[in-house]
Amino acid sequence: MRERYDIETDSGTPAPLVGRTVADVERELILETLKHCGGNRTHAANILGISIRTLRNKLHGYADEGVEITPASHGLGELCKVDAAH
Repeated sequence: MRERYDIETDSGTPAPLVGRTVADVERELILETLKHCGGNRTHAANILGISIRTLRNKLHGYADEGVEITPASHGLGELCKVDAAH
């Protein structure tokens, strides 16, 4: 079983948090949550426990750094789901 301080990378292998900056971990968490929600900023912000304004500000900052951001969804598609066990 994977330890809670590990996250999975795109290749599916755990990436340790130790040795990474808080900003780097936060950026990855935000971007992966946004991807999980199909670009729906409102749902991603709710999952992350931050305001939509904070999420938008962070995404603008990442975009200014050249980071690729999942495009915003504007439809009424399926809501993203969160595993309550985590």
